[in-house]
Amino acid sequence: MSERQSRLLDILRHASAAKITALPDADLGRAEIEPFPFLAIVGQVEMKLALTLSLINPEVGGVLLIGPRGTAKTTAVRSLTDLLPTVKHSLCVHGCTEEMIEQFGMDGVCQDCATKFGHGEPLTTVDKVRIFELPLNARLEDVVGGINERVALEQNRVRLERGILGYADRHILYIDEVNLLDDVITDAILDAAAQGHYTGRRGPLKMTYNARLMLIGSMNPEEGRLRPQLMDRFGLRAVVRGLDEPQMRYQAYERAMAYKNRPELFAASYAAGTLALAEEIQQARDRLPTVAVSDAARVLGLALVEKLAIDSNRAEITLFEAARAHAAADERDEVLPQDVEAVALLALRQRQSPELAKFFADQAEEDKVVTAVFNHK
Repeated sequence: MSERQSRLLDILRHASAAKITALPDADLGRAEIEPFPFLAIVGQVEMKLALTLSLINPEVGGVLLIGPRGTAKTTAVRSLTDLLPTVKHSLCVHGCTEEMIEQFGMDGVCQDCATKFGHGEPLTTVDKVRIFELPLNARLEDVVGGINERVALEQNRVRLERGILGYADRHILYIDEVNLLDDVITDAILDAAAQGHYTGRRGPLKMTYNARLMLIGSMNPEEGRLRPQLMDRFGLRAVVRGLDEPQMRYQAYERAMAYKNRPELFAASYAAGTLALAEEIQQARDRLPTVAVSDAARVLGLALVEKLAIDSNRAEITLFEAARAHAAADERDEVLPQDVEAVALLALRQRQSPELAKFFADQAEEDKVVTAVFNHK
């Protein structure tokens, strides 16, 4: 990276805890669990940078965390709770919004929402982005939805209910051990992620739900590779390694024990830094629409993709959108080469395919044989 360090990297590298000795009396009957503070994770700057950029600009296409067990991958994702920005989402189980009425008329929403809209009632609300975790043992019906059994029993009518993909619209879908997912569920997620919506079918009934979600996945490479189709859906790929320095490893131990013994007190000690980072993320999101890619950054980015001989156009999309997020976090309206440099590894790694390279090489040889026949006529 260039010598000048961005504001975002400065926060991620140098966060510190405030000293707090006591907290106000809490409701002892409360079962709420304080998430481990994002800034309390020792090291792992690359992972934290990838996750933060994805919050600033969802167009980076999601994040894949690749590393061995016990390297804080799942902890990092769950700790995003206090950093999540706000987003407008539907109040309807079918995902109806005012925009759908503007685009398709009253036929574009369900009957209940058409009635509400006619009475001047809102169909959407502004709330924080949420993280939906997909269990490894999830059934296809859990993912895409099915018949609402309670409505069927109590009201004697059949109604389709959206699944996790529908509920995660405009939110984050987190898949731990994503490389171990069932193929049928993987295909459903791929289809929804590609189109931004999906259609649930049960017999003669069908309903289309929005699924404009951001994927975050984590995997242990020891347990097998990820299908290329699903790998391509993750824009940023962060390699998460164990901490090298003994001092950092002991610091991770101390923080883990402090959190285990007094989670509320430990979280409160990072509250100021967490709030500052959350404000930085929201301000960067607000600034993002004005950020443009400079000619120098464009030339550098395209040269990198060409050098790596990457076929998928998602490489450029992820690279430049991540660079725009990095520039926005640095309070700039123009992407510079240093922004491309800061995100290049995250955006471009693991996009080369030896299998495809061999296929195209073999195909080129075959094409030469065919064209040689015509050249000798």
